[in-house]
Amino acid sequence: MSGMRNIALSLMYVGTAYHGWQIQKNGVTVESTLEKALSSVVGHPVKCVGAGRTDAGVHALKYVANFHTTSSIPCDRLPLAVNTRLPDDIVVTRATEVSEDFNAIGSCLKKEYTYRIYNSRIRNAFFVDRAWFYPKRLDEAIMQSYAQQMVGTHDFAALRSVGTETKTTVRTVYYFNITRQGDLIECKVCANGFLYNMVRAMVGTCVYASEGKLSPDDLPGIMEARNRTAAGPTAPPGGLYMSELWYEEDVL
Repeated sequence: MSGMRNIALSLMYVGTAYHGWQIQKNGVTVESTLEKALSSVVGHPVKCVGAGRTDAGVHALKYVANFHTTSSIPCDRLPLAVNTRLPDDIVVTRATEVSEDFNAIGSCLKKEYTYRIYNSRIRNAFFVDRAWFYPKRLDEAIMQSYAQQMVGTHDFAALRSVGTETKTTVRTVYYFNITRQGDLIECKVCANGFLYNMVRAMVGTCVYASEGKLSPDDLPGIMEARNRTAAGPTAPPGGLYMSELWYEEDVL
């Protein structure tokens, strides 16, 4: 038996088949699937800490989880060993030994999510469960002007679903950029933390604004009133990806 090591894993996954990251009593999750694979590699039960609670159907281009192990398996061998025991839609790309106090969620400085909208009258078979198919023409310039107002430190109570209780609904958004390439609209949001369904509510609100259901002057009032029903709808999960994470330690 060697000493206890703290290992950070960099991974990516397609969330379509899973009930989100976090272990639940009923339903297969990314965490339970990963822990099972890791346990069989290191030879003891494993508990992972993930970078965030992605919901059912949400994807991760980048994700970080850490776990403790007494196994002496080298970090460079760990990804291949775990991947042979994982389904094709979850891939560990890197393993790094980290300091004892490193924690995938607590040590995360900021996160970026990317939301994709496939904006065409004809749907695209390759974007099923990977982008929100939205047949009505959206104006990304109007969406961006609305998104820009959400940048900064605000109370985002009006832009979340009531889920897990949090001490505060104040978050700092560093950027919210909406761009179009052909029929694909990408919404990139970076913040120091996100509330439950916050990105999907932010995107839904920008879509509402593009449709003329909200005017640019409405947002401050909606945010101030902390009224979820005044903002736009929650965009579907299949278009959402955790896309970037920032840590002091080099884990990605």
